[in-house]
Formats: sequence, C-alpha cells, structure tokens
Amino acid sequence: MSTPPSPVRAIVALSSNLGDRREILESAVRALDEAPGVRVAAVSPWFETEPVGGPEGQPSYLNGALELESLLPARELLGVLLAIETAHGRVRHGVKDAPRTLDLDLLFYGDERIHEPGLVVPHPRLEERIFVLEPLARLAPNRHLPGCRRSVLERLSELTIRRRGLRRAPAG
Repeated sequence: MSTPPSPVRAIVALSSNLGDRREILESAVRALDEAPGVRVAAVSPWFETEPVGGPEGQPSYLNGALELESLLPARELLGVLLAIETAHGRVRHGVKDAPRTLDLDLLFYGDERIHEPGLVVPHPRLEERIFVLEPLARLAPNRHLPGCRRSVLERLSELTIRRRGLRRAPAG
C-alpha cells in the first residue's frame, strides 16, 4: 500500500484593479479552495495600493495573499491559478503591468526553488514589492526570503524606510 503524498504549503499573491475587486478576490479564494487537491489554510486582509508601473491612469489595486495546502505538483498548481484567472476575465494584453481583473502569483511552493520556463519560485520580484510583502507579513512574517536573506517582516521594514527616503546608519 503506497502512502498518499503529503500536502505542500504554498503561498499565492492575489490582486485586482478592475471590476468589483473585493468580490473577484473572494471568488478566487473560493475557487482555489474548491479545486481538487487544494485547500486554502489562511487568507490575509486586503490592502489597497496605487499601481506600480503600467499604463497611466489605471485604478488602484486590491492586494492580498493566501496560504494553501496542495497535493498538486507546482506546475499543476500554476495551471489551476491560470485557469482561475481566465475564469475571472483575465486577459493578457502583452502590455507590462496592464490593469487586470485578477492576478494570481505563486510566491512559494514549500521550500522549493524552481526555475523552469514560465515557472519561477520563489517569485522573482516578491522581495521588491511592498504590495506583496505587506499581506505576506500577515501570514508568514518570519518566512526567510532567499534573495535578500531577511525575513518578510525585516524586508518590509527595510523597503518602507527606504521609500520614506531614510536609510539605516551603519553601526558604530
């Protein structure tokens, strides 16, 4: 008798800046929780942020993060995320940072590091994005970020200080 696979803890960022943003994000959470092999374990509060990059004049974003348990391999989980985006009206225009009804980014898949075409985990830009780190800090404040070698909370604090034009003075 074979042992069933153990679930992997994954973290997904969610964002929307078109339509009824809150309803779209909450619907995406429900869809993920109903997907075979996936169980949503925790959801962060929603945070409203101004767009970063992309076309001028686009609406503000509602952002959050969720932690889930997945029996699916990372590539299959990504397929579920993309299908949920499409089901919620996501259209890829080929314009970088264009407005969207729903964006689901796989931030972490357990402690795995994955570098495949179309799938990079941990997400390559998460350590530079306050709008990702803020909700992530509500779920996993002490999670280690491999690129900067800091916890989520430490990195969030560092970026917040930098955004204000402040820098920590060297010790001594």
